[in-house]
Amino acid sequence: MAHSQEKHTGFEDLRERAVTLRRTGLSRRQIRDELKVHNNDILNRLLEGEPPPDWTKRPRAKDDLRDRARELRLQGWTYDRIQVELGCSKSSISLWVRDLPRPERKPHNTEAARRGVQRAVEDRAVARAELRDQACAEIGPISRRELFLIGVGLYWSEGAKAKPGSHRRVIFVNSDADMIRVFLAWLDLLGVEPERRRFSVNIHESADVPAAEAYWAEQVGIDVEDLLKTSLKRHNPKTNRTNVGANYRGCLRVAVLKSADLHRRIEGWWSGMVVEAAQRTA
Repeated sequence: MAHSQEKHTGFEDLRERAVTLRRTGLSRRQIRDELKVHNNDILNRLLEGEPPPDWTKRPRAKDDLRDRARELRLQGWTYDRIQVELGCSKSSISLWVRDLPRPERKPHNTEAARRGVQRAVEDRAVARAELRDQACAEIGPISRRELFLIGVGLYWSEGAKAKPGSHRRVIFVNSDADMIRVFLAWLDLLGVEPERRRFSVNIHESADVPAAEAYWAEQVGIDVEDLLKTSLKRHNPKTNRTNVGANYRGCLRVAVLKSADLHRRIEGWWSGMVVEAAQRTA
């Protein structure tokens, strides 16, 4: 009986110390460490009836966020929308609303999505066009020397080269009308008379040959009758061609008569450009 009384007296003393510490503003953890009481049941009994200090209470703002998150979830909002609206983490939102039913998925508005995609495509097209226009304006006037060098590089990349023992002749073939126009401007710069130029179309036989001939004749400013005989490439049904449709017009072949010396000069001009470029990088 005496032992039980001593035990009760020890607990009351410990409780008195715990209550005193609690009323000075200590938290449960601080009291636990101070009294060396690590049993939660005993600690609960020691602090029974004593409210926690205000500083340990969860701020009301957090409660308001929780209540608002639950309200939005009940309205069918997703975690992402709630996060953007409240500025809190998804993990907190999940903890607050995990007992609520999942919102039903709303049917996807395909028409709105299609319009959104179309707007994005149009915006990208406008941005690309603006970039091209800006780059075009950056070129400015081209001098005669600049056109000369452009023409040399253009011919050496796209024009016919002489093979050993073959007859030299300036021949330029391309499917791009702009490339053809630059090449003809270069011939004008070199003083190559229009009478020395011969044009012909190279195209697959399955294409619209008359339409292609009319197109190229218009591009270089001659009559269709002035074109040489069109060179037709036989169609192989096993080949999966991509150059088809109304925009396929084949290639225009531009040949310069009596151009062996011009071809040799082009070779020399290109060699000179290579030497100059090598010296700049040395």
